[in-house]
Amino acid sequence: MKAIPTAIPDVLILEPRVFGDDRGFFFESYNRRKFAELTGNDVDFVQDNHSRSVKGVLRGLHYQIQHPQGKLVRVVQGAVLDVVADLRKSSATFGQSVSLELTAESKRMLWIPEGFAHGFVVLSDTAEFLYKTTDYWYPEHERCIRWNDPTLKIDWQLQAAPALSAKDAQGKSFDEAELFA
Repeated sequence: MKAIPTAIPDVLILEPRVFGDDRGFFFESYNRRKFAELTGNDVDFVQDNHSRSVKGVLRGLHYQIQHPQGKLVRVVQGAVLDVVADLRKSSATFGQSVSLELTAESKRMLWIPEGFAHGFVVLSDTAEFLYKTTDYWYPEHERCIRWNDPTLKIDWQLQAAPALSAKDAQGKSFDEAELFA
């Protein structure tokens, strides 16, 4: 596995070594020692989540203001545009975002440390998305920033209006959002 830096140095693309032949493929999707070596973070993942969405569904931008979650995300079927925004006021990249197409075919993963908002939009007919988290889900601490926030100016590469949950449609603006120190 190798780590590929993004425009936000703490957010890393993890690219596994895939062994394939006419029978199929094999790859190690997570190894705690290798993860710590590549990211500099020895974390305990405590929860795995799996979602399935149809084309045009946009989920995010989500984060937990207390009990913040680091996330290791990947797509196991289909393709998404994955987006991460830095909410850490003390960071040199505060208010910046990075986006990356994640596909089942590429098998690339994205490491998103605590202190970031995360979201994705489905590009394929359907997509299945997996994410490991470093803390549990606490709905009372969950927050959402509006996907089309004018300050963040995220290019979601949309061809039409996205399908949103009621919660995501009610997201706050970046300027109104609770942020990390």
